[in-house]
Amino acid sequence: MFLDKVVVSLIAGKGGNGVVSWHRAKYVPKGGPNGGNGGKGGSIIISVDAHVLSLEKFRNKKIIKAENGEQGGTNNKTGKDGEDLTIKVPLGTIVKDNKTQEILFDLTNASDNFIICNGGKGGKGNRAFRSPTNQAPEQFTLGEEGEEKTLELELKLVADIGLIGMPNAGKSTLLAALSHAKVKIAPYPFTTLSPNLGVLSFDYKTKALVADIPGIIEHAHENKGLGLTFLKHIERTNILVYVIDVSFFNEKKPQEELKLLQKELHAYNPDILKKPSLVVLNKIDLNHDENFIKQLLKPDYFPISAMTKEGLEPFIKALKKLFDKQKTNKKL
Repeated sequence: MFLDKVVVSLIAGKGGNGVVSWHRAKYVPKGGPNGGNGGKGGSIIISVDAHVLSLEKFRNKKIIKAENGEQGGTNNKTGKDGEDLTIKVPLGTIVKDNKTQEILFDLTNASDNFIICNGGKGGKGNRAFRSPTNQAPEQFTLGEEGEEKTLELELKLVADIGLIGMPNAGKSTLLAALSHAKVKIAPYPFTTLSPNLGVLSFDYKTKALVADIPGIIEHAHENKGLGLTFLKHIERTNILVYVIDVSFFNEKKPQEELKLLQKELHAYNPDILKKPSLVVLNKIDLNHDENFIKQLLKPDYFPISAMTKEGLEPFIKALKKLFDKQKTNKKL
């Protein structure tokens, strides 16, 4: 199951305690101090992993702890440091302080890797307190507690291509046709209750991540229907593909449907409409009125049937051209 928001409590490791110990030797007062320092507690690191696509693994793991440092030993031995713990999250994860909602990190690069909670310092053994005026110190210190933070992790997908359309427009079927992804498909609204992801291979070396964004309805920007839950995933999508149902069974006219989608996107975030886009007129296999389809066509409009795969070839060709152009612009 896809999960895109979760609250987790992180606790870094506690530092190990220092110890009091004495070296037993003749003519050495009290044998001489040789108590070692405690080891440092393990830190918690947050890291992007391209193979992780949702926050699902945190669903039943609300408290995450790193390893404690070990206490010091005799003969001036320092305790073992606690092992650092790395938690892996999807690209596009926003890390917020759960109380203040301050954004601590916005993980938009595949190489992002940050320490989120520092482990506690180890305590000092009595050897560390030896001085010319204090040859037999009894002092030692306890290890420090590790940092604790309660964080909200929120995922905004970073997809190359986003499929946008009304419920039952055929987005899931199109995703399956483009990427061979196994998605739930049925002839009723809101089949897709979470973003489905697939990989479109244009050729052996060019691949794009495609996201099927759950259906938008009128007033979605006011959190109606699936609303704001999934509108946010469109913000970081590089290319938009509007999927419009042109079957005879569709109550809305195609032009009205496209305007409604764009209206909802504009109301949520006007910048979304600045993204490059294509329009597919889907389900032409259910509409045999060729004149009706021709009247709708524009340069970036593509009549297709995701079910029968009719018209997919010219659409994919145009999509690759747009995808290559986007990659080139990012490099400049």
